[in-house]
Amino acid sequence: MINVTIETNDADQRLDRFLKKYLPKASLSQIYKIIRKNLKVNGKRGKENQKLNDGDLLTFFLAEEEFNAFKSEKKSIHVRKNFKVVYEDDDILVASKPFGLLTHGDGKEKKNHLANQVINYLIEKGDYIPSKEQTFSPSPVNRLDRNTTGLVIFGKNAKTLKELNQKMKSREHIEKYYLTIVRGKMDKEMELKGSLVKDKDKNQVIVFEDKKAPDSKDEKLIETTAKPVAYAKGYTLVEVELVTGRTHQIRAHLSSNGFHIIGDSKYGDFRTNQQIKRKFSLSTQFLHAYKLIIDDKTIVDTLPDNLMKIAVDIFGKDTIEDVLR
Repeated sequence: MINVTIETNDADQRLDRFLKKYLPKASLSQIYKIIRKNLKVNGKRGKENQKLNDGDLLTFFLAEEEFNAFKSEKKSIHVRKNFKVVYEDDDILVASKPFGLLTHGDGKEKKNHLANQVINYLIEKGDYIPSKEQTFSPSPVNRLDRNTTGLVIFGKNAKTLKELNQKMKSREHIEKYYLTIVRGKMDKEMELKGSLVKDKDKNQVIVFEDKKAPDSKDEKLIETTAKPVAYAKGYTLVEVELVTGRTHQIRAHLSSNGFHIIGDSKYGDFRTNQQIKRKFSLSTQFLHAYKLIIDDKTIVDTLPDNLMKIAVDIFGKDTIEDVLR
């Protein structure tokens, strides 16, 4: 027999989902077989969908070798920290993601991404001790594209992470704002609605206004609010509220309405991008997740140095400082 006690960060999840994380090398069929034949919860047969509580005792009737074969060794991943902590308390960390860094890993980059950097930071602080956790690790609630900079929220414990994910899903209590610069004059606030379909071969999305997308199982409804903040030299500084959060949503939605984000090679204007590149050496989209409102707490992040230089040159220092105040 092998006994495992459910800790606070493992509680309030289904038994089968806990086991999938706790025994990652076991197949789904093996997980369900263990539940049926080789496991008791507090001395009774467990059910796949039963919720686990803090302090529950799981007893596995498995040989130690077989049990260990289903587990995976926790490895320490040491990566250099290059994000900025904008806000932190006992439950939440808000990081400023720099240019070029993935929010989480993908097939090409599995080690050096923001999630691992934040975990390392919390380990060094003593706020997260992997050896004392069975399935939990601090995780991001929102995601930014590799070349979009700005604020990413992390839940530092399971209860907070679940609450933040629920708030994000319900689109209540968390507001996300971006700063961008577009070519042309936007003279009024725009409430944009439509649908988006991803072209996986081109890694681009197509926006259909007024929800008139063709039948597609990949169709996603989108909603974006764009508010002009300042206009100068043929460009508009825009505050964008991301109501839904889809891949490339802001870039594609503004572009489909005639406002191309400077520096954006996928959805932008080639001639404008060439001019901006010659003057400011900007070769990617000017898009910064600069403000979050979580419940009634407002968190603001300044622009990265290269984007600040461009914004100040076009709109003036006083204008930009007012926006970021």
